[in-house]
Amino acid sequence: MKVLLINGSPKKEGCTYTALSVVAKALNEEGIETEIFHVGNKPIAGCMGCGFCRKTGKCKFDDTVNECASKAKEADGIIVGSPVHYASASGMITSFMDRLFFSSSAALQYKPAAVVASARRAGTTATLDQLSKHFTISNMPLVSSCYWNMVHGNTPEDVMQDLEGLQIMRTLGRNMAWLLKSIEAGKKAGVQMPIKEDKIKTSFIR
Repeated sequence: MKVLLINGSPKKEGCTYTALSVVAKALNEEGIETEIFHVGNKPIAGCMGCGFCRKTGKCKFDDTVNECASKAKEADGIIVGSPVHYASASGMITSFMDRLFFSSSAALQYKPAAVVASARRAGTTATLDQLSKHFTISNMPLVSSCYWNMVHGNTPEDVMQDLEGLQIMRTLGRNMAWLLKSIEAGKKAGVQMPIKEDKIKTSFIR
């Protein structure tokens, strides 16, 4: 089994990466393979709603979103990390997630997922709430921890001094591993996947 961890910070090995690395270490100790995918520091266009992905299965902008999508489709679980920018998720990871889920959500359904937020001080819960919505609209079970999935610090060294935050990350990794193993055991025991109904879209304009 494998978990893809998406680093939504423009800094490749900053605070968000540090938090994800702690989660990855806990997953590895449980026998789960991991990969940390860095979104990068180049501009990422937002979704235009052009419908190209509905016809082709991938985004019209052939950049890191499509690269990550192929990895996400192969992974058994997904964790996305974001720094806090102006009390919410970074604009880069917001555009990234919008396009990833518009183009690939059908292939990501029922995969356990989690969000990790990194901040110097505040805005973490808003970030967690914002990014979790991509998962909860896509039939993806959310993995929790012993507190909200956040770390605090202005540098990676600061994060490593956030002992509670580090515990949260370790617990998140172990909880993700437990859920993945439980799902695998359920499949082997003959537990069927949920019956998926055709999507109903109600218009309140009469």
